[in-house]
Order: sequence, then C-alpha cells, then structure tokens
Amino acid sequence: MDLKSDYMLDDELRCLLNELTRKTFGFDFEGWVKGGYFKGDYIPYSLLKDGKIISNVSANRMCFMENGVEKNYIQLGTVMTDEEYRGQGLAEKLIKYVVSEFENICDGIYLFGNLKAVGFYRKMGFAEGVQYRYSVKPEFFPKNKTGDIFLPVNASDNDMKAKYMDAVLFSAVNSSFDQINRYGLQMFYTADRSNLFYSKDMDCFIVMNSEENSIIIRSIICKEKVALADVLQRMEGNYDKCRLGFVPHREDMGMCVCEQYNGGEDYRFFYIGAQLESVQKQKLYFPELSHA
Repeated sequence: MDLKSDYMLDDELRCLLNELTRKTFGFDFEGWVKGGYFKGDYIPYSLLKDGKIISNVSANRMCFMENGVEKNYIQLGTVMTDEEYRGQGLAEKLIKYVVSEFENICDGIYLFGNLKAVGFYRKMGFAEGVQYRYSVKPEFFPKNKTGDIFLPVNASDNDMKAKYMDAVLFSAVNSSFDQINRYGLQMFYTADRSNLFYSKDMDCFIVMNSEENSIIIRSIICKEKVALADVLQRMEGNYDKCRLGFVPHREDMGMCVCEQYNGGEDYRFFYIGAQLESVQKQKLYFPELSHA
C-alpha cells in the first residue's frame, strides 16, 4: 500500500482518483482539470493498492479575507474509502496524516462532514461549530428597479466565458468573509455558467438560484467592490425571500438578518484550531461556493 499526494496533473493517478470519486460521489475532476481550472490548491492524499486508489482525503488551501484580516485555512474534503476496504481505519489514518502535515503551518483546519460521519469526526478530536446564514430584510427589496438588469449568461458565448473567468481571477472582496483564492472552487461549481447572471452597467456577475418567490444570491463577482443595494436594484422580477450564500459587507449588515445554522440535513461544520472559533463568535458563514 503506497501513499500518493499532490498528483492532479498526473493523468494516470488522476484517472484512478476519478474512478473512486465517481463510485463514491457521482462526479469526477477530469473536466475541471482539462478546462484549466485547477490552480494547485487541491491536494489529494491517496492510498494506492493493486493498481487502484482505495482511500483518499484531500487538503484544500483556503485563503480568506475575514473582516479585513487574511486567514489561511485548510479545508479537508473528498474523504472516501472504497467499499471493499471500509472498516479498516484508512480514512482516519489519512486524516491524521494530513492534519499533522498542515496544523503548524496554517490558521486552522476544517471540514463539512456528512451526518453519518458526525461521531467519526468527534472521536477524532474535531470541534463542532455553527455558522450564521444571512437574508435580506424584506423592507430592503427595491420597489423600483434601476440600472441594467442581471440577465442570464449565454453558456455558448466564449467572449463572456473569458470575461467571467477573468473576473473570478481578479474579483474584489465583496463579503466580510470572502475566499481570495476562489478560482478553482468557483469554476468547479460554475464552469457551465447555468446559474450565472451579468449586469452590464455594473460590469458584475452574480451566481443565483431561484425557486418560486425565493432567490439565493450565492456569489457576487466583480473587479470593484459593489453595494448589495445596487445588486438588488438590478434583480429582475419580484420575490418574497432573498438569502445570501455569503456574509455581507459590514456596511450592508443593516439590510440583513442572520440566523444560526448548523448545516441542516446536509452537513456539520467541524474544525481544529482556536482561530476558527471566530466563525461562531463573529457570526460568519463559509461562502457556499467554497465548499470542497
């Protein structure tokens, strides 16, 4: 059994990782890597046996601007073991190894664990935290729209694709808790541009989902800092609820309400390192498009 790491540009090993990822989670990394979206911040640690990867834990370098202070965290993800090899403690050994590699050279280590693994992470010494999700107060929904409305981006428009990729690379900080090295994960979620919208006069992109009379603004991408009110004034249609997939800027906090969030039926937030206690103390929320 061999340990392999940091091999995403090795076609043979990446193919083996893809096989286990497809089997476990139903996706792979091939299009992401071949599309040029991998920038070196995703580091797999994999156990190789008899020509296949049997267990994996990946470390993601996460650089955040947290209320004006730069933080460098490690997010663990793609934790998986082939069915044939489960129950042998392989994932636990990998996690311990990765933690030992990074715990003294970063500001903290965290992950989003599925509900079935809660006991597993508690047993390993991870602390369980909560986050705070933000929504816009209804009184701040604009009655009169101004400026160029956010319109869906044509997925086949290559010029707009290039413009978006450039904006992601050089986006200003538009949140109190914003990922600076966002390119890899942002493009992992939005490379198909299916929920991407653009306002011409703001030269600004948003990633948005809508459901009946509710919208979720998951991300604001712009080379300039923008006000939340200016974004809302360019949203088409009427809605009763507007949730944010990120923490608003301090100057926009008065427009929003926050509620404690433990991950609901999707996950639980676990961490190692006292600096990550700031997530609960400062009522923060990891950007939804930063989840690995």
